[in-house]
Amino acid sequence: MNKLLLPADIVGGSFWLISVAMIGAAIFFFLERGRVSHRWGTVMNLVGVIALMSSIHYFYAKNLWVLNGQAPTALRYIDWLLTFPLTILTFYVMLKSVYDVKRGMFWRLLVGTLVWVIAQLLGAYGYMSVTLGFLVGIVGWLYIIGELYMGDTGRANSACNNESVQMAFFANRLIITIGFSIYHIGYFIEHLAGGANINSLNVIYNLADVLNKIIFGMIIYSAALQDTKKGVQNNREV
Repeated sequence: MNKLLLPADIVGGSFWLISVAMIGAAIFFFLERGRVSHRWGTVMNLVGVIALMSSIHYFYAKNLWVLNGQAPTALRYIDWLLTFPLTILTFYVMLKSVYDVKRGMFWRLLVGTLVWVIAQLLGAYGYMSVTLGFLVGIVGWLYIIGELYMGDTGRANSACNNESVQMAFFANRLIITIGFSIYHIGYFIEHLAGGANINSLNVIYNLADVLNKIIFGMIIYSAALQDTKKGVQNNREV
């Protein structure tokens, strides 16, 4: 196998592109943290850490692809097991910065996400029926969706009276609903619908992570800037 990334290698190129994009996003989020209000510091650190961990995974996956021509999607669960819970917990951290939320919300979001990811991990690795892994994973994901729309998390967002937080919450809730459905569709096609072209699936997953991690983080950054600017304006008026 050629040990160089060739121009015609679309799959390898997508791994290289996303790995560079993730490390760039991580550096950006960490550096820009100082420009926003202190209460946005933790959530900015979270999206930076998510991008940083994903960049390490993608650099490894790119090297594995170039050396062996393989990058099994099962490897992605190592990344997802770490980054998905942090992604969902950004909703809790945002709300916590502007509203009095209970700690139970943290645990519900965390446990729901772990059930979702671990079930499909066990199915993909053969430690559980692939059908059962899919179904339990869907239940965990739907629980998170319900919590964000109709549960305490969604109600806290409606009551927080912070337009910037509400904007980021609404936009990123759509990403969890629509963007994250790509992972479930990919699991279903690969394991339950007769298989899929692994090259195409890798490219789709790589592009999905641009939306679900980088754009997700940029939405939070935009909200943080907006909230910080409003805070400065209010202080001047006083």
